[in-house]
Amino acid sequence: MSHRLATVTLVLTMLACGSPSAAQYRQVNPSASQISFTYNQMGARVYGTFSQFEATIDFDSANPAAARAGIIIELTSIDAGNPDANSELQKPGWFDTAVYPQARFESNNVTALGDNLYQVDGQLTLKGLTREVGARIALKPESGIGIFDGTFILKRGDFNIGDGEWADYGVVSNEINIRFRVVAPEQ
Repeated sequence: MSHRLATVTLVLTMLACGSPSAAQYRQVNPSASQISFTYNQMGARVYGTFSQFEATIDFDSANPAAARAGIIIELTSIDAGNPDANSELQKPGWFDTAVYPQARFESNNVTALGDNLYQVDGQLTLKGLTREVGARIALKPESGIGIFDGTFILKRGDFNIGDGEWADYGVVSNEINIRFRVVAPEQ
């Protein structure tokens, strides 16, 4: 009988205290992290990546509202599927990498949505313009690491990306679907 009482007491104590410990993530593993994008061009789905970026994170699952995240993307590291597209995207009508070689995101608000889902809002600076963007992120804790999978839609018209014949959203979609995966060891 005393064993049963001890078990019930332990279970009640665990329920009262909540989760056994909060996870903290403060260092990004760049080789395991990635940024990709998709968009429509002339009716076809196009996939691409950025291979060079630096991400920072300061996230405590016990206090997500205090979290901070940032990313700097080297725009010249774009791979849009072929060398001609990669060269075209460096030009002034697109990213104008000679003048604006990087895109930068800095979070300013993190909201817990439940079930390891978060809304991260912040400022994205691209091609000299800064706009508020928001991303939905799922945290997947696995064996001492946190995998932060997120998505958001970038509207290229908000950043003056694509001009001339490329300004037509029927040729290249205005909405660019950005996906990212940030991997960080638990601290």
